[in-house]
Amino acid sequence: MFERLQRLLAEGGARYRVIAHPAEGNSHKVAEIRGTEVGQGAKAMLCRVRDAPGQFVLAVLPGDERVDFNKVAAAVGARKVKLADAADAEQATGCAIGSIPPFSFDPAIRLVVDRQLLARYGEIAFNAGRLDASIVLNGDDYRRLAQPMLADICAIAE
Repeated sequence: MFERLQRLLAEGGARYRVIAHPAEGNSHKVAEIRGTEVGQGAKAMLCRVRDAPGQFVLAVLPGDERVDFNKVAAAVGARKVKLADAADAEQATGCAIGSIPPFSFDPAIRLVVDRQLLARYGEIAFNAGRLDASIVLNGDDYRRLAQPMLADICAIAE
């Protein structure tokens, strides 16, 4: 996945940089290591569509926010979605939980990104298919190359 992402970004003329670092899956800790804000982190959460076997949604939101599964379901026209378990996530994406990048290379995985992620910062950061490597990517280039559906999928702060 790491090589596939770099190839996509390079061939797409994206503005990005790769950061090698100790393996880390915690949003706050990896942001500190990267030298980025926690909110710049593109937290990618694979969700299973409950009424459509084999269909998934990759919900991507700022690292300092929580996902609202009802909003994710509404965004894709499903009745309900739930977080995929670790085994399903690894099988569907080829990546361990915490290293799933905010890209979908599979038509069975719909990509939905919260608008805040791209509105708040000029760059996003994410683990690039590995827990020991991150990519910091220009937000406009991300939108152009990933072509995500944009929606409000963050939970409202209490």
